[in-house]
Amino acid sequence: MNPLRLILRRLLSGIGVLWGAATLTFLAINLSAGDPAMAILGGPGANPSAELIAQVRAEYGLDQPLIVQYGQYLGRLAQGDLGDSYNLRRPVGQVISGQLGATVQLSLSAAALAVLLAVVVAVLSANRAPWVRSLVSGTELVLSSAPSFVIGLGLLLVFAFGWHLLPPSGSNSWQALILPSVALALPVAAVLSQVLRQELEDTLEQPFIAMARARGLSETGVRLKHALRHALVPLVTLSGFVFASLLGGAVVIELLFSRQGIGRLMLDAANTKDVPLLLGITLLAAAIYVVVNFLVDLINHLVDPRAKAV
Repeated sequence: MNPLRLILRRLLSGIGVLWGAATLTFLAINLSAGDPAMAILGGPGANPSAELIAQVRAEYGLDQPLIVQYGQYLGRLAQGDLGDSYNLRRPVGQVISGQLGATVQLSLSAAALAVLLAVVVAVLSANRAPWVRSLVSGTELVLSSAPSFVIGLGLLLVFAFGWHLLPPSGSNSWQALILPSVALALPVAAVLSQVLRQELEDTLEQPFIAMARARGLSETGVRLKHALRHALVPLVTLSGFVFASLLGGAVVIELLFSRQGIGRLMLDAANTKDVPLLLGITLLAAAIYVVVNFLVDLINHLVDPRAKAV
């Protein structure tokens, strides 16, 4: 496929994903129980008067029909205006940018660790003795099936509360980043290593591998210089899965380890029915998903000849 057509197609599909995410979140929030006007005024505990509630509803356009509110929201969104947070009284973009760094730091460190673990485990276990493969496959199955918060609890019990080697919470040191990164990375690494090992085993049976061995190349050199390079294409394809898993897991992990970030911000916004902030976070997650998948498709188109025929 022509690269320009690929870009245009992905751009249109990305716009559709963003619109769908914004629409579904808008409807879910506005059709659920609770009054945003009450949340703006501090919740039921503030005991606002009926007149004050009516004034706030008129000020924020909450007295308009839902379809009118939806149209106004899309109009502001088209101009790049995400609105102001109901509770924090600040532009949504500023609120999100203030917490985004911590989540990006956690996600990138977990992604790097997951890929590193997957490559090491796959290279060391591919085409090995049956008991080695059985042991590794069993461990991968357990880790890939376990929720990240369960792994996080185990890490806390052992390394933070048991051995007191690492801090159990916080966002202000590299030591505090270790346990949440490991908790996020292990389930993803287990899935990636399963896929990569299968690709490696298939690649190691190819004729060009036999020729490399016949030239006297060591087994380590065969695996790292020849087989691994060809087996990494599926790992690139799975990058979208990696980032989706990390973003989804970051919400729970940030709460479990008392870290700053988008996850805590989203939970607080949901509890207080902060509609603009929730919509802004949803659009951010959808935008990251669109960008990552676009880059994955583009890389596959460039490095995998089979993708060019699609």
